[in-house]
Amino acid sequence: MKFLDARRLTGPNVLWNKSGAVFDIACTTEEADQLLPFCETQIRRMLNAVGWSDETICHLRLSGGVSVAFSAPIDALYAASAINEWVWSCCEAEFGDGERCDFEAKAQEFRDAIATEINPTLLALNVAAFEHGVGFLWDDDEVSVGHGSNSEIWPFRELPDAQTLDWSKYRDVPVGIVTGTNGKTTTVRIAKHLLQSVGRTVGLSCTDWVSVNDEIIDRDDWSGPGGARMALRQDKVDVAILETARGGLLRRGLGVEQADVALITNIAEDHLGDFGSQNVTELLEIKWVISHAVAESGILILNADDELLVRKSAEYSGRIVWFSLSNDNPIVAEHVAAGGVAFVYSQGDLLRVAGVDTQTICSAKDIPITLEAAAEHNIANALGAAALSEQLGLSLASIANGLKTMTQASNPGRSNVFEIDGFKVLLDFAHNPEAMQALFNMAKALPAKRRVLCFGQAGDRTDQQIRELARSAWSIGLEMAIISELGSYARGRGPGEVVGIIRDELLAAGAREDQIQHHQEEHESFAAALDWADSGDLVVILDLGRVSDIQETLTSRTQ
Repeated sequence: MKFLDARRLTGPNVLWNKSGAVFDIACTTEEADQLLPFCETQIRRMLNAVGWSDETICHLRLSGGVSVAFSAPIDALYAASAINEWVWSCCEAEFGDGERCDFEAKAQEFRDAIATEINPTLLALNVAAFEHGVGFLWDDDEVSVGHGSNSEIWPFRELPDAQTLDWSKYRDVPVGIVTGTNGKTTTVRIAKHLLQSVGRTVGLSCTDWVSVNDEIIDRDDWSGPGGARMALRQDKVDVAILETARGGLLRRGLGVEQADVALITNIAEDHLGDFGSQNVTELLEIKWVISHAVAESGILILNADDELLVRKSAEYSGRIVWFSLSNDNPIVAEHVAAGGVAFVYSQGDLLRVAGVDTQTICSAKDIPITLEAAAEHNIANALGAAALSEQLGLSLASIANGLKTMTQASNPGRSNVFEIDGFKVLLDFAHNPEAMQALFNMAKALPAKRRVLCFGQAGDRTDQQIRELARSAWSIGLEMAIISELGSYARGRGPGEVVGIIRDELLAAGAREDQIQHHQEEHESFAAALDWADSGDLVVILDLGRVSDIQETLTSRTQ
C-alpha cells in the first residue's frame, strides 16, 4: 500500500457530481478489500465529529489502487483534504507500523481548521446563484456570478450579501466544452473562428492560451478549470469555448457545472500510466465527465467512428449528435433514421443529415486546414466544430463560410504547411501514436519528389511504441530520417537510448545508414532538414518540444 495524493474536488468529476476531497492509494485488489471498509469507517467517524454528518462517501476501484472521496462544503475543502490525510495515517497504524493519534485531539484540530476556513457568505451566494439560474464560479482568489459582460467578480473574502444583489443583471453566455485525446485544440480553434466570423465575441480557453477573439489574455496551458473561469470572466464575452483536458478533469473536476453543448473528439492511448488513467477505459471515464454538464438540458456531440464512445453512449440518456467520416457508419444510419442529427463526410463534402433531410455544408477541399482534403483528421475536426457551432446558434451557411476562411494562421502548430524555396514544410505538434499516424497519412498523401522527417520520441513510451513509430515513419516513403535526442523528454532513459531504438528499427525497415541523421536538439534537426531539401521535396517536422523559433522561422521565410 502506498499513499499517492490527497486533493480537493471542486467540480463534477470522475467519482460524482459533487465537490469534496479525495485521496488515492496504490494497492492490490486484496489490500483494497481491507482498506475500503476501514477508510470509510474512519471518514464517517470524523465527519460525525466535525459536524458533517450529512456528507456522503464514495470510492472508485482503479487499476493499481483505489480513490476514496467524501463530499464537503466548498468553503472548507482544505480541511476536508486534511481529514483524508489523517485517514491515511489511520491506515498506516492499522495495516503497517504507523503510530495512532488521539482522535479527540484531531477532531478538535479539524473543527478549528473548518472554523477558520468557512465562508458562509460564499455558500449563500452559491445557493442564490443556483436559485436565479446563473453561473457561479469560485477559486481561492475570486468569486463571480454570471458570465462575460453580464457577470460580477469579487475577492474571495470580500463577498456581498446575496440578498442585496440585483440578480436581474446577471446572465450566462452559451458555453461549449471540448475534450478528447486528439483534435480538441484544433476543434476549439475552428469553433472560435466560426463564431467570431459572425460577429460573436468568443472567450476561448485551450492548451495554448486564453483569448477573447484574437486578443490573447495569457499564454500557457489553460485547458483546466482555471482557464474556463478566466475565459468566462472576461468582459464583453458573449459565448465561450472551453478546451478541457485530462489533467484538470482528474485533479479538480470540470470547470463549469452546466454547458449548452459538449463534444468528445475521440479516445486513444495517450497520457496513460498515471494513477486514474492507466488504460483507455479509465481515460474514457475521465473524458466522459464533460457529459455531466449537458445531460439534463444540453447536447452531447460524439465521434461515431470511435468504438469506445459508441459503446459508452448506450449509458447516456441525454440528446446526442454524432459526427463521422463515413456516411455509411451504422451508428449514424440508425441515429438519423430515428430522426436524430449527424454531421458526416461523404464523397468529398461535409453534410448535415437529419432523418431524410441531407444538407451540404461545403467541400472538404474548400477548407484550407484540410490541405485539399489530405488532412483527414482535420475533416473530422471540422465536422465536430460544425456540429458544436450549430448548437450554439450558427446557420449552415455561416458555418460553411467560416470553414472556408479557417486558415493555418488560425491554427498554429497543427498541420501547418509552408512553402520555402520551392519545397514544402509540414509542421505538427503530434505527440501520441494516433496523432502521429494522422500526420504520417497526411504526409504520404501530399505529393513530393522526396520526403524527410525530423522527429524524436519521449522516453516514457514503451520500446514497442517507439519501434512502431519508427516503422510508421519509414512507411510514408522517406528519403531521409533526422532524429532528435529530446533530452528534456528522456523521462528516465539514458542518453541515446531512445535514438538507438529508433535507429535500429529504421534500419530493420529498410533504411540505409546514410539515410539516418542524429542531432541533440530539435532546432538542429530542423536546420539540417532545410539545408537538405530541394525543390519539390517535403520536409515533415514533428515538433514535440514545441520549439517556438521553428514556427517563427517558417512564418518569416514564407513572407
